[in-house]
Amino acid sequence: MAKHPVPKKKTSKSRSKSRYGSFKTKVLTKISNSIKLVKCSNCDAMRKAHHACPECGMYRGRQVLDKNKKVEKITKIKA
Repeated sequence: MAKHPVPKKKTSKSRSKSRYGSFKTKVLTKISNSIKLVKCSNCDAMRKAHHACPECGMYRGRQVLDKNKKVEKITKIKA
């Protein structure tokens, strides 16, 4: 029967917490770098890069989303 590896000494709380802390900061920097916010050229609202503006509906100088159009929500299903 093969023996599995066992740590020689107990890992202290500070060592394990610092390991988790470095992992957490690495993940947070990845997330913050992946989501880029830019200013809309039309209304100066912050929007995601390469996406239409949620405030005015403009993308690259043209109207993509019609914000004046009212969308009807289906609340009841007709049988």
